[in-house]
Order: sequence, then structure tokens, then C-alpha cells
Amino acid sequence: MNAPLSKDRRLVVATSSSALFDLSESDAVYRHDGLKAYAEYQVEREKEILQPGDAYGLVRKLLGIGDLLDEPDRVEVILLSRNTADTGLRVFNSIQAHGLPITRAAFTGGAAPYRYMRPFGCHLFLSSNPEDVRAALEMGVAAATILHGQAGALDTSALHFAFDGDAVIFSDEAEQVYQSDGLESFAASERNAAQTPLMGGPFKPFLALLHELQGEFPKEESPIRTALVTARAAPAHERVIRTLRAWNIRLDESLFLGGMPKSAFLAAYGADVFFDDTAEHCEDARDVVVTGHVPSGIRNKP
Repeated sequence: MNAPLSKDRRLVVATSSSALFDLSESDAVYRHDGLKAYAEYQVEREKEILQPGDAYGLVRKLLGIGDLLDEPDRVEVILLSRNTADTGLRVFNSIQAHGLPITRAAFTGGAAPYRYMRPFGCHLFLSSNPEDVRAALEMGVAAATILHGQAGALDTSALHFAFDGDAVIFSDEAEQVYQSDGLESFAASERNAAQTPLMGGPFKPFLALLHELQGEFPKEESPIRTALVTARAAPAHERVIRTLRAWNIRLDESLFLGGMPKSAFLAAYGADVFFDDTAEHCEDARDVVVTGHVPSGIRNKP
């Protein structure tokens, strides 16, 4: 099931407060001293501005795309937070202090925030809470757990997205063959199915919307670049290329790495964010690029 499109032309991204800002200190208070102490801590410091978190640079770049089109609302970011409105006041104060045009929010007081994604028309959810991310994926919304690392969005005008293939852009149908029967069977299966497009994965609708947004700019002036960064290699590359062609989706770059580590290639590409379903790949990438773990597909089954 795919996430519904907004009633208008907006691209809508939801973020948790802990992905947007550095809440490590207040989170430590919550874990060590409980909810009451956490609430008191946040209220006492509601005028202290929070520092940017792992997804902050990505969010700022996303929000700037609408300005380039003279449509400030073309890309919208919504805050979905487990805080109460009372404890969340510090977050809103920080949003205003950083000059982020984020005006819509849901503060759920500890309840699951993903329930509000469909009413808001969200296409992507970024959170540091794996449980909420899994629930969003089950609803058909592209979602990723933002891992804490040392990387931030690069100081360039263009926004560089990087995606893994199987279980992210595509379904995990081919990965299931690899996991059950090994590399040789996987290669043979993909060679035999080269003319058959893969089914879409959780990020296909979001990638399609990015492609549509890219089309509103001259190709050489687009503020968005997209790349496939996959462990696949020949002969398994052909099915991927034909699938994207069948979907009428253009990627700016495609890297078929044949199992090589991805981090050096992500750095060379200049990725602002990287989405991958494999936990090991995410751990390798998190200090090079803002990394979102997508807990979908056979690799992430309990």
C-alpha cells in the first residue's frame, strides 16, 4: 500500500524532534530520572535553543527548494513529536530561533505519532525511534531511522540523495532469493528475469515525487540529485536499469559496487543522506553521511 499524495502539489516530510535537534542531554535525563524529571528539565530550559541534530541540515535544504521555485510551500516539513505541547515548547522555540519555516506539528504526549502521517499527507518520515519507523513503513509511508553520527548535510547548494536498491527503492523479492539460495542462484535468477521489472519498495513513491520535483527545474540547474548505491553488479544490473526505465524514473547516478563498502563512494558522490536496509552498511556510512536505516525486507525480519 502506497502513501496517499497530498491534495495539492506539496512534498511533505515529517521529522521527529530528536532527529531534527540534538536532544541527547534531555534524553539522558528521561532515561536516568524518569518522565517527571524530563518534563521539568525541558520546561526550565524552554528558552535555551537546541543545537542541530542529525537531520537538521537535510531539513534546511529541503525547505529551501520551495524558495527556488517561488513556491515556499512546495516542500513542507512537519514535526511529529512524542513530547507534550508543554515540553515541546522548547522545540518550537528552537525552530523559530533557527529560522526554519515549520508551522505544523503534532505533540502526542508519549503516544505513537505515526497515526497523524496520513492526515498530514506525509511522504517521508525521519525519526530516531525505530518502533515508530517500523509502524510508518507498515502504513505504506517511506520511513527511516536516522542514526547518530558525525556527518551533517554538506555545505553545497544541491541536495544529494543516495538510495540502496533492494528493500528500499525496489521490493526485496531478489534479496529473498539471495538469502535463501546464495549468490549464484541470485545472479541466475536476476539474469533470467532481466526483462521483468521489480516490484516497488517502500521508497519508490518518494523517489517518484523527487523525480517529479526535479522536472520543475532545468536539468543543469536542479537543486536535487539522486543516486542508486547498490551492492549489485553485472549481470544483476540489467533488471535494475530496466525497472527504472519501466517506472519512467531517472536517477542522476547509479553505482553498482559488487559488494564493495559504500562509505567512500558516498563521500565521493557528496551525499547529504543515504537510505539503506542493511544495518551493517548503515553503521559503515553513518560517520560519512547522514544515514537512515530502513527496517524493511527479509534482512530485517525478527
